[in-house]
Amino acid sequence: MSATLSGAVFGLAAGLLPGPLLALVLQQTLRHGASEGCKVAAAPLLTDLPIVVVALFTVNRLAGADGALGVMSLVGAGFLAYLAYESHATGPAAFALPGGPPRSLQKGAVFNLLNPHPHLFWFTVGAPIVRQGWATNPMHATGFLVAMYGCLVGSKMLLALLVGRGGAVLTSRFYVLVARALGFALLVFSLLLLQDGLRYLGMANGL
Repeated sequence: MSATLSGAVFGLAAGLLPGPLLALVLQQTLRHGASEGCKVAAAPLLTDLPIVVVALFTVNRLAGADGALGVMSLVGAGFLAYLAYESHATGPAAFALPGGPPRSLQKGAVFNLLNPHPHLFWFTVGAPIVRQGWATNPMHATGFLVAMYGCLVGSKMLLALLVGRGGAVLTSRFYVLVARALGFALLVFSLLLLQDGLRYLGMANGL
């Protein structure tokens, strides 16, 4: 349950908080309808697999290298703390839609591949969680992945559908409150990851 819950939190944060991919989802929705926005929302399902595979391979190779794992955990803690800060600063006017001609799902995939957030997340946060979950019970790792991508893609699609129907969800007080609640959850995970990083470094130094 803890792995599934953390996956859901990370997925909702990635799906609902402002970023390049969500901006493209909204642009496609406003210009071409909710169906096009939903196609862009599905881009992570196409682009994240190689990132996840390389990140898991790297973390497995570093198994037992407590110093390296400690540094990765500290970087991950800082990354989550930054996302928590961004979510707290989120307001109704947080989105600036990119200009240019309309694009397809391929552009969504390119956006996601060039976005540093998925790479940083998987190398410093996601891959260690999946590796640890798999070592405990493969269902834990599976639950994390299913919950994360279900919430990530699902929340973006839901926003596309609401915006496509003319809903003012992005300017509502409810959206701001959800973003800040997710920020608080990310801060908690950041502190837990910071604790893990310090523990790894302590083991590396023989403390």
